[in-house]
Amino acid sequence: MLNPNLDQIQLTKDDYERYSRHLILPEVGLEGQKRLKAASVLCIGTGGLGSPLLLYLAAAGIGRIGIVDFDVVDTSNLQRQVIHGTSWVGKPKIESAKNRIHEINPHCQVDLYETRLSSENALDIIRPYDIVVDGTDNFPTRYLVNDACVLLDKPNVYGSIFRFEGQATVFNYEGGPNYRDLYPEPPPPGMVPSCAEGGVLGILPGMIGVIQATETVKIIIGQGTTLNGRLMLYNALDMKFRELKLRPNPIRPVIEKLIDYEEFCGIPQAKAAEAKEQNEIPEMSVTELKALIDSGTKDFVLLDVRNPHEYEIAKIPGSVLVPLPEIEDGDGVTQVQELLNGHRLIAHCKMGGRSAKALAILKEAGINGTNVKGGINAWSQEVDSSVPQY
Repeated sequence: MLNPNLDQIQLTKDDYERYSRHLILPEVGLEGQKRLKAASVLCIGTGGLGSPLLLYLAAAGIGRIGIVDFDVVDTSNLQRQVIHGTSWVGKPKIESAKNRIHEINPHCQVDLYETRLSSENALDIIRPYDIVVDGTDNFPTRYLVNDACVLLDKPNVYGSIFRFEGQATVFNYEGGPNYRDLYPEPPPPGMVPSCAEGGVLGILPGMIGVIQATETVKIIIGQGTTLNGRLMLYNALDMKFRELKLRPNPIRPVIEKLIDYEEFCGIPQAKAAEAKEQNEIPEMSVTELKALIDSGTKDFVLLDVRNPHEYEIAKIPGSVLVPLPEIEDGDGVTQVQELLNGHRLIAHCKMGGRSAKALAILKEAGINGTNVKGGINAWSQEVDSSVPQY
């Protein structure tokens, strides 16, 4: 529970009217609303999780909100990032979020940090705030946020989402566990797909983000039982909640300083291996592929290694679907061999990464091929704009 000097906090006439439904709750009341007004919360990210939690924190009367984000609003964000609107596409997310927050609550102070959170700036950015809410979607930043909160002794309200499932908890609060107790080591790069690769139900981050906002408010007003020591798991398809107990690991390494989290998560090594792998595989542009198709030659097979539901969304004419997982399992290798029948192989995916991986696997089986640089996204941008981008 935070302990501000409430004698210095005064509610205005507008505050009494605006927060009247809070004030009549015995668990909030005048003191609780003053605590909310005195509180400062830093939100890392204004994406799927950051959108709902920022809206509700502002509406609840948090006096000072900091936002860290360096991205711009994209049309594909609007399916779930409800703080942004169509008119803000192409503009900074933090500016969009600030504009929306002030429409909800003009009395909320909003601090903007249009930068990537890093080991060099994290402590300085986080230090002035009472609570940190992690709305990020990648492992290096999650470990960075966690370690900075541990070093500064700040509660870390955590949430994550993927497809139809989400989880939430409170880390580093009242002697409870931190993120490293849940994940002592990061998974290998590429093991856990991003939402851009695996998809996410647009409503899901609303549920998890609201839970994060709820936990934040409870910490500030000192009421209820938080998720400290409990990991809440939510399955939207089954509409089921489960709970796992979390405890501090007595032998976990002591966090003494911030480190290189990209290195810790194996990102540079994975990129180097991927670059080496891709350098060994010939590439062609989508315009070269278009010229080849238009020439009428029949001496090649165009292999699409995306998932079946992606193939339904958009396809390059004449392509044949053999999903990457099938190639990884080995069954797809035999299928590709049968398809080729002496023809040369050209492969593509959404942006080029999965097809390069597929070609590397096929190369080990003695099948050489050429990768389409930029995949079907590049095809849509440079060759045929009627092909949907997703």
